[in-house]
Amino acid sequence: MITMNINEAKTHLSGALAKVAKGETVVLCKRNKPVAEIRPLREALQKKRPIGLAAKEYPEFTIDTRFFEPLPDDFVDAFSGQNA
Repeated sequence: MITMNINEAKTHLSGALAKVAKGETVVLCKRNKPVAEIRPLREALQKKRPIGLAAKEYPEFTIDTRFFEPLPDDFVDAFSGQNA
């Protein structure tokens, strides 16, 4: 982690960004008190994520229509703390 005051960051911004691109984190300070952090962004995913439970591996997987029905009132009450 690199710490630099704002004036120093303005003067050496391109160098600081080059270090961030290599994985370093830069903490910007105002009067030696940290106020901001510059860090590298995560790389974007290269592949799309599978939807559901990997449909190719489990083609027989289906969701029962009862899954979409409302829960019984006593069950909902138990979660909300009304039947404690």
